[in-house]
Amino acid sequence: MADSETFSCQSNGVVQPLLTDLYQITMAYAYWKAGKIDDVAVFDLFFRKNPFKGEFTIFAGLEECIKYLMNFKFSDSDIKYLQSVMPDVDDGFWEYVSNIDASSIKVYAIPEGSVVFPKIPLMKLEGPLPIVQLLETTMLNLVNYASLVATNAARFRIAVGPKIQLLEFGLRRAQGPDGGLSASKYCYIGGFDGTSNVLAGKKYGIPIKGTHAHSFVNSFQSLSEVAGQNMKPANDVKPDGTVMELTEKWLQKLGLLLHINIDEANKGERASFLAYAKAFPSIFLCLIDTYSVLKSGLLNFLAVALALHEYGYKAVGVRLDSGDLAYLSRRCRDAFSKVAARYNLPWVANLTIVASNDINEETLHSLKEQSLDVSKNHQINSFGIGTHLVTCQKQPALGCVFKLVEINAKPRMKLSEEVQKINIPGRKDAYRLFNSDGIAMLDLIQLSKEKPPQAGVKIMVRHPLIESKRAHVTPHTILKLHEPIWDGKYLGDRFPSLKELRDRATESLRHIREDVIRELNPTPYKVSVSDQMYCFLHELWLQNAPVGEIS
Repeated sequence: MADSETFSCQSNGVVQPLLTDLYQITMAYAYWKAGKIDDVAVFDLFFRKNPFKGEFTIFAGLEECIKYLMNFKFSDSDIKYLQSVMPDVDDGFWEYVSNIDASSIKVYAIPEGSVVFPKIPLMKLEGPLPIVQLLETTMLNLVNYASLVATNAARFRIAVGPKIQLLEFGLRRAQGPDGGLSASKYCYIGGFDGTSNVLAGKKYGIPIKGTHAHSFVNSFQSLSEVAGQNMKPANDVKPDGTVMELTEKWLQKLGLLLHINIDEANKGERASFLAYAKAFPSIFLCLIDTYSVLKSGLLNFLAVALALHEYGYKAVGVRLDSGDLAYLSRRCRDAFSKVAARYNLPWVANLTIVASNDINEETLHSLKEQSLDVSKNHQINSFGIGTHLVTCQKQPALGCVFKLVEINAKPRMKLSEEVQKINIPGRKDAYRLFNSDGIAMLDLIQLSKEKPPQAGVKIMVRHPLIESKRAHVTPHTILKLHEPIWDGKYLGDRFPSLKELRDRATESLRHIREDVIRELNPTPYKVSVSDQMYCFLHELWLQNAPVGEIS
């Protein structure tokens, strides 16, 4: 066990008790006035529908929720402000508010990074009614976007497969500074390999990646700007000339080999590459589409890269940010292969090709489909993805909700004109049932007082709402989904690292059927209830539903 002194509990400074909706505070006051401050409430935080027209979600944001609980305390300035905007509230309420914290709260949660599904509570919170109510908005804010963007990242990872590098380049397009930091953090959990966001690298230990922009290339106009400059060779290498002299020599050779007119290769671009090579000879990777990939950028890059090689350095590769990415990547790879074969430099054939240019999930699937035709197979090793990833353009919100399911040991149920919005009442436990191959068959919700399902024992499972949908299932193995994580204080000795959360997401997805996680027409994953929960739910439903009258 641990308390806030044994590890950092610092959260985003914006995350504080006043980061809430006004009606949470007005409800708390009404509870206080009604003498309900000691009522014990149970709330479930869950979502009703998977995002992006898919059939799975990655749960993220739990650590920030715990940090919020660690720091949950209204300050004197908070109270003073609230008194100014709610002048008619009794002074006794403000005294009550000034003394509350999260020491009376219990939280059970699914481990962060897990694959989750609709109707299953991500978190179950228990405690005094007004206090748990005050947590609602902030908890939803911390989970909604985190889970949405982690899921988006996981979908991008599924689209490209496990071997291609994915880099998050979304800071400049994110919804504000906090949106940018959150995107970097949760995209990494979802399966990305790095970020361009330097602050995210510092705060979270995410590998940071980046080269240069078109403006860097545009800022150079001629080779005279780098004339007379040179660099120190690696180790004991003794090159035969300056880097610029060797670049011009290689330019001639490569022009003949690749059938490119060297007079069309932009000299300002070549100067920029030379300047960048001098600054970063060991990680030389250039953006080659400022003027023309095939007539200028590719040739200039290779000339500088081979000059660098004579100085004892190996270039990393190129980035493409416009045009037909599949076609250009093939042309670049063909050129790399020819150079490698002609000059016995096998490393050149394996240079990295990074692609960016407003890439979305559909682009990745299209490129993957083209790979089935060898003649159209792209040669991209790495994708830099920004706007469509961090802004989640396909769906802007996950839609998590926070519903009261029990008060003073009595189950509560929200009815709705829309049947799908009816929540599952009462204290509940949830289990994931696996077959003998380790693949999840379904998630089962049952009343907490029920006996847990047993491996190898047949049970009946039912659709929560449709009477005729029921089946028998015999699970091979069973996973209880929720763990106690807070009982007045955090129950862990540390928070999982981002790498551990990333690995958990990858492993969790590995146990879900491929037809559930595919992009096109995914199969809905079954979330079922026990027979006892079904009867309990429908009995409570009938008790609370008004009886109409026909006249």
